[in-house]
Amino acid sequence: MHPNALLDLSTELLRAVLKLDAPADGVVSAFFRKHKALGQRERHTLAETVYTVLRQRPVLQHLAQSGSGPTERRLAVLAWQGSASFLRGALSPKELEWLDQVAQIDRETLAPKLRHNLPEWLAEPLLARLGEAEFWALAASMNEGAPLDLRANVLKAKREEVQQALKQAGIAAEPTPFSPIGLRVEGKPALAKLEIFSSGAVEVQDEGSQLLALMLAPKRGEMVVDFCAGAGGKTLALGAAMRNTGRLYAFDVSGHRLDNLKPRLARSGLSNVHPAQIAHERDDRVKRLTGKIDRVLVDAPCSGLGTLRRNPDLKWRQSPQAVQELQDKQRAILDSAARLLKPGGRLVYATCSLLEAENEAIAEAFGAAHPDFIKLDAAEVLHKAQVERAGELVENGYLRLWPQRHRTDGFFAAVWERKA
Repeated sequence: MHPNALLDLSTELLRAVLKLDAPADGVVSAFFRKHKALGQRERHTLAETVYTVLRQRPVLQHLAQSGSGPTERRLAVLAWQGSASFLRGALSPKELEWLDQVAQIDRETLAPKLRHNLPEWLAEPLLARLGEAEFWALAASMNEGAPLDLRANVLKAKREEVQQALKQAGIAAEPTPFSPIGLRVEGKPALAKLEIFSSGAVEVQDEGSQLLALMLAPKRGEMVVDFCAGAGGKTLALGAAMRNTGRLYAFDVSGHRLDNLKPRLARSGLSNVHPAQIAHERDDRVKRLTGKIDRVLVDAPCSGLGTLRRNPDLKWRQSPQAVQELQDKQRAILDSAARLLKPGGRLVYATCSLLEAENEAIAEAFGAAHPDFIKLDAAEVLHKAQVERAGELVENGYLRLWPQRHRTDGFFAAVWERKA
């Protein structure tokens, strides 16, 4: 494709994404379906350029002010993730001169808000919690892409067998530092074409998400509920841990998300999973299970701010008001889920948020209101689940994962046991 044409397409795609009225990944996917003639390299350039703009929007908008022409074109030029020589072939002499001038600016001299690239309502509580040095390490990590983590489906293959199969396919994979069933791959290899993937022996799943399933630690023959199952990544990990025995309910209010579970479930070889769409956390399907369940995972709806490496648009699409509304929902869901447990049953509350308001505040309020639930120390729970260096993952008895420390998404989890 001619350089001008690809730059024009990036401008068009940016214009659609920066409306911020829908998740960026969905907008990008729809754009690619519309432009089916684009090759893999062209798609990569467009997608990565867009995500770079989303990650660095404040500083790029600031730098773009000195240029001329459509704003989206200037942003695309500054964030370009393809060949530099290819880009320069699309620019006018005036644009080339401007780009060279911008390249001379030392970004370290810019205002803090232009360097951390976070909205102030999010930056302030994170800075207060982490302190200056680690806050800037977090900000830097959020401006990078995430590695690709995989989970070995222990029903079908051991981690070492998956690693060897990937090696034979020319894909280097290293064991994840904490999860005993995870592998980490750099880059974005075409996994879907591999037999090891199509056979269901391996699934894409962030290491932090794997740790949540390990915390619940379901056993053979138990009754288990994944209360907010979504597309089922944790559901599949739980079903495999149960060795395809017992009964595992995958509840979600979204039928569309549960539909995304179906092909993954078929590939996994699991037959103990029972997906069910519910209307709300007090649905009759939920009430009928009161007091009958051994383990419940509540991966609660949240701001998703721990996933900014993957979903950088969230920091511009979320707001303090939205977080407040989510807290009300989190409390209601956790209260309803707790009613399902038998005496001696285990409850895990988790989010992929970095904010105390969605994490410790919810957990501590639940503990105060439910004296029949005993908080368990996350480090001990993880250690029993064969998680190495579990103490590095825990703060004040809670699982607390940070991208800059652990190279996972940002996760929180609290675990309780109902008194017998």
